Amino acid sequence: MTAIEFNHVSKQYRLGLVSTRTLSHDIRRWWLTSVLRQEDPYLKIGETNDRSTRGNSDYVWALRDIDFKVEQGDVVGIIGKNGAGKSTLLKLLSRVTGPTTGTIRAHGRIGSLLEVGTGFHGEMTGRENIFMNGAILGMTRNEIQAKLDEIIDFSGCERYIDTPVKRYSSGMTVRLGFAVAAFLDPEILVVDEVLAVGDAEFQKKAIGKMKDVSTGEGRTVLFVSHNMASVRSLCKHGILLENGIIKLTGEIDNVVAHYLSDNDYREKGVTLAQRTDRVGSGLARFSDFELIVNGVSKTQVLLQQPTEFKMHIHAEHDLENCTIMYSVYNSMGVLVFSSNSHFASDDKVNLRKGENIIRVVYDGFPLSIGMYRVNVRLWDENEKDIDWIEGAFDFEIVESDIYGTGRFYKDSSSITLLPHKWIIGS
Repeated sequence: MTAIEFNHVSKQYRLGLVSTRTLSHDIRRWWLTSVLRQEDPYLKIGETNDRSTRGNSDYVWALRDIDFKVEQGDVVGIIGKNGAGKSTLLKLLSRVTGPTTGTIRAHGRIGSLLEVGTGFHGEMTGRENIFMNGAILGMTRNEIQAKLDEIIDFSGCERYIDTPVKRYSSGMTVRLGFAVAAFLDPEILVVDEVLAVGDAEFQKKAIGKMKDVSTGEGRTVLFVSHNMASVRSLCKHGILLENGIIKLTGEIDNVVAHYLSDNDYREKGVTLAQRTDRVGSGLARFSDFELIVNGVSKTQVLLQQPTEFKMHIHAEHDLENCTIMYSVYNSMGVLVFSSNSHFASDDKVNLRKGENIIRVVYDGFPLSIGMYRVNVRLWDENEKDIDWIEGAFDFEIVESDIYGTGRFYKDSSSITLLPHKWIIGS
């Protein structure tokens, strides 16, 4: 049985505004479509949602001709870069907003967790919000009461359940929000990246609950995340969005592998400084990222060869007490290691106006042969993002004679390689 069906769905926005926001446009659209029954003239204009290029139109297609089906009990991961249209797709399904063209059919109640505190009233207590959200889903008070203890226990917010939600931290809010969405028996569970707000323990519980919901209870789950390891462990199928268009659908391993191997920016000759798919205030930006081997910038490094990461950051003005973090993922999106300047260095990151260079030196990566991708992030002393880029740099580790035996190590099945010696005999 089909649980969700998108039939040639598109969503158009006028840049910077909620609707056309000009009286002449709105009247003309109403007159032509509602009175004369003609085609909407604004559907013929607008550009693809490509943030890496400068547009010439005030209209943009956040989603264009989205067409797919999801079977009941399936778990589908929706992946793509920032601004690809993932959250817009979920908002359309959750009826937060309506499509510009096309139709959406969903069979059953939808429980949505799109943003921290979605559907919560700040002045109401956690307990009151549970009942309100259940009523919105069409449940009776007795049905909600039967699930109440499970919801509170899972959320871990029992001590604060009778406290107004406006006093909750973001982590507490997302815990309670997920518990409500998961336990109030929606046939379709829609979860956006909000799980990234929770701590590691809660994320593990949430992933486990979504598996139970899909496999044990036969409910349908749509899951958006930038954590490819979570997507692969939870989902059976995947949808890859790019610039508001479906680029690939299929088995989740194939979709994730295609996403992680996509070097579209390099193919276009776009430098790190020119990347527009970044998050943050922009007060400072990563302008370049290099892997240095023997004083030379490279994209390949031998197994356990001494090397360094060299980060170029351009600051608009002086910035004190910043934190830099980078994360390295393997070809299947598994986080293999990361580093944070706050914990790994005694020196504070103080950026000066103009170009800054930060270096991180390694005696050798304890990683196996393969391709790796680096995400970079910079935030201020208030933990507000200044710059954050996914896929800032790709590099490859290639085979070498790491043990000095004259035989090149070629195994790529393991994740790490630890320096060691064999002692054979007494």
